[in-house]
Amino acid sequence: MNENAVTLSRLPPPLLAWYRASARDLPWRKTRDPYRIWVSEIMLQQTRVAAVLGYYARFLEAFPTVEALASAPEEHLMKLWEGLGYYSRARNLQKAARLVTERGGFPDTYEGLLELPGIGDYTASAIASASFARREAAVDGNVLRVITRLTDDHSDVALPQTKKAIRSQVQEIFPEAGADTRIFNQSLMELGAVVCVPNGPPKCLLCPVRDLCLGRARGTAESLPVKAPKKSRRAEEKTVFLLLRRGQIALRKRPASGLLAGLWEFPNVEGTLDEAAAGAAVQAWGLEPRAWKHRLTAKHIFSHVEWHMTGYTLEVSGEDSAGFTWVDSLKHHAVPSAFARYREEAEHALNE
Repeated sequence: MNENAVTLSRLPPPLLAWYRASARDLPWRKTRDPYRIWVSEIMLQQTRVAAVLGYYARFLEAFPTVEALASAPEEHLMKLWEGLGYYSRARNLQKAARLVTERGGFPDTYEGLLELPGIGDYTASAIASASFARREAAVDGNVLRVITRLTDDHSDVALPQTKKAIRSQVQEIFPEAGADTRIFNQSLMELGAVVCVPNGPPKCLLCPVRDLCLGRARGTAESLPVKAPKKSRRAEEKTVFLLLRRGQIALRKRPASGLLAGLWEFPNVEGTLDEAAAGAAVQAWGLEPRAWKHRLTAKHIFSHVEWHMTGYTLEVSGEDSAGFTWVDSLKHHAVPSAFARYREEAEHALNE
């Protein structure tokens, strides 16, 4: 047995003991219900735990069962998801909920879970272990960081073969006992989330497995994991319009595919327009500017693109030729967080 295998073979007992004594009290850890665990795993993708807690509670209050989610109006679902981002997650949740409902229940294997929309290798493994006590290693960024530091592994964690190799290593040490099987993935993720942390030095003095860690022993832990530099994001300039008319504001729906598909947005055009050009754009929609109120700038960062936005709040008259939807409240329309600064201004303007 090589040094890495020896290190990892000794990992489960102290890690599981630490987790049972010290794990954060999170609602999805108090259930074996695959529906509730699945919802939490999807929400936690690309989103911090603190941000998810409120959404999770509201979501389950609105949709307490997979059948309730399957039959929910899409607009209601999108409104509840508003602000969480990555809205395709919500749509895939509902697609999968409909499949589960049709089939009479969740599949209880990794392979069966993988067949559901929006569920990949990590999520299938996480649900299979936590709900059904399957020995399936769930490897996310936390686990990659913990294992590469423990084994002093300098492979690029962005490469599929590295993730595959680490999954295989974790699979080898997965405990057999049902109670341990259910929490082993969670214990590794917890260690990465609160002790073996990213973006700074690991908290080695608090680590229950520090004596096993080759990265700590060799002084390399802070430089791990190894990641290839990300490609730079492209920037896009936009001009956003908060068009007010008779106590209502204009919205339009984004295309059914692509970025922020099918969500509501404030009318906008490409480029950064000065007031004269912005007025011309409004007139091109068949409306007449009457009173310019505010000019607002904002920026939103997606994974691959940045939006640099200039926005105008103005009173208009006339009937638009662009098919806008005019509303007196945003309560029932999901406007994504990319427009958060403008949504805040819109709500203020509607309440004046």
